[in-house]
Amino acid sequence: MPKRFRLTRRKSLAMTEDAYRRLKSFAQAAGLDEGEAISFVFENFDAITDEEGLLHRLRQFNATLDARKN
Repeated sequence: MPKRFRLTRRKSLAMTEDAYRRLKSFAQAAGLDEGEAISFVFENFDAITDEEGLLHRLRQFNATLDARKN
């Protein structure tokens, strides 16, 4: 029997405009609202990410983070 889908946790998120546009685009294409789309991504995180690519992108993001905050 499938688990019932309940959004039991609420979390205020801060994200860049680019990230928010990408989230909205993904959610719309998948027929989900933004909260459901975020839940999908994190419930399936290991299956939808490439570990090497993720680590590379994370290093890039961290390297530019301070400059992007200013």
